[in-house]
Amino acid sequence: MKADEMMVFAGSGSPRLTARICNYLQIEPGQNETLRFSEGNTFVRILENVRGRQVYLVQSTVFPTNDNFMELLFWIDAFKRASAAAVTIIIPYFSYAKGDKKDEPRVSIRARVCADAIEMAGATRVVAMDLHSPQIQGFFRIPVDNLYALPALGEYIQQQQLENMIVVSPDAGFTKQARKYATFLGTSVAIANKERPSHDEQAEVLEIIGDVKGKAAIVVDDFTISGGTLAAVSAKLIEQGAREVYAMVTHGVLTAGSIERIAASPLKKLIITDTVENQPVAFSDKIEVVSVAPLFGEAIRRIHYRESISAMLFPK
Repeated sequence: MKADEMMVFAGSGSPRLTARICNYLQIEPGQNETLRFSEGNTFVRILENVRGRQVYLVQSTVFPTNDNFMELLFWIDAFKRASAAAVTIIIPYFSYAKGDKKDEPRVSIRARVCADAIEMAGATRVVAMDLHSPQIQGFFRIPVDNLYALPALGEYIQQQQLENMIVVSPDAGFTKQARKYATFLGTSVAIANKERPSHDEQAEVLEIIGDVKGKAAIVVDDFTISGGTLAAVSAKLIEQGAREVYAMVTHGVLTAGSIERIAASPLKKLIITDTVENQPVAFSDKIEVVSVAPLFGEAIRRIHYRESISAMLFPK
């Protein structure tokens, strides 16, 4: 193996995505293993020499969230103690990104705690996708590259050749990103007026702001967990005259009950990416998975060979 050849390793949260990334890069995945003991402890081991090398570790932090996050920290520590020159961690889905602010008394800013832990463990760079809030990059003092699934999802929906489309933001907070999808697809934007009164992951859609009558509505979001928002928004869109409803979501977290909600909703298709791969549910025919491995693979290649990745971070 050449000294400058990249080494990409999989954590137990992302083995299939890592294999696809390595296939894009035309390399073999690094050799490593994760063991979980009966009392709950996690043990990680690198099975090849990484001294002086730039290594890349791919690990989504979900299913199980806390176990996978701790495993991520252990991998960073293992690579640093094995004398790797640099440790870039690829976090396809950063689950604690939702904890990005102190919006009520006596709560933790969980994303900041995670960022501190990742830095203290010894990571030299972070690559993520569709972070819930862009300001999370500022929680780190090391470089953070926030990729977007927009090119992969947008190309998929273009291939469906739908007529008279409109992009729909599920709430006011996602409007800016929804406009990027609309620009990519050459459509206008509608906005769902939604409120979430508690932490039970259930939202009430009050109205749709924008003319959706007779149109193919494309709901876009960064993640879905219960499927409740997608079901509610799609029902309201049909009620207000939309011809059909699709949804494009970067992170299909999809917990128990989500598949049933989506199946019972007017959604014709839910398109997600492969940033999450350990869901505890079986997918239905309504769910289509688009791989973002080429996006992560290209980002790794450009980082490794010191090329600019600005065009990937700020898609037009």
